[in-house]
Amino acid sequence: METKFLDKLKRIKRGPAIMIQKDVGVILSNSSIDKDSKVLDAGAGCGVLTANLARFVKKVYSYDNRKEFLSIAKENIEKFGLKNVTFKNKDVYEEIKEKNLDLITLDVKEPWLAFENAFNALKENGDLICYSPQITQVMRIVEESEKKFKVVKVLENIEREWMIEGVKVRPKNMIIGHTGFLTILRKNASKN
Repeated sequence: METKFLDKLKRIKRGPAIMIQKDVGVILSNSSIDKDSKVLDAGAGCGVLTANLARFVKKVYSYDNRKEFLSIAKENIEKFGLKNVTFKNKDVYEEIKEKNLDLITLDVKEPWLAFENAFNALKENGDLICYSPQITQVMRIVEESEKKFKVVKVLENIEREWMIEGVKVRPKNMIIGHTGFLTILRKNASKN
């Protein structure tokens, strides 16, 4: 029997903290990516977002400046059998060689330090999505982004699952609360 993507995801090798599916879904649904898109995932960690992106786009470039994390991500992507991912042991703050990207995701401590590189790498109206655990990071992202990007929205996704057993219908006791804030930005060509 074929193992499904989500089943494989539950068994990935861990290292750094992972982005969970509720946040991945927000990224996928708030970007304009499609089967022809080229994207960059910076701060690859163990490859969860990279794997999810690779399922839907033509090409994913996955950056991490820590070799040990990149090694875990590569191993996980191989287990998924995904062939459209290129890994790079690079620091997104220093350089992004790829151009005409449709989406860049930044799961890094100070994403604003990569804004100039991201702006130069994205297509006109390309999406930049930052994942940040702290609201103070979001405040800085919004402040720094005004020079190059339009802020589309800032959100936090809370997941509340429900139990359905006949007429016994109620929310489950466990809520998946705060994991991170997502700041959705769009490259504004007029700010060039």
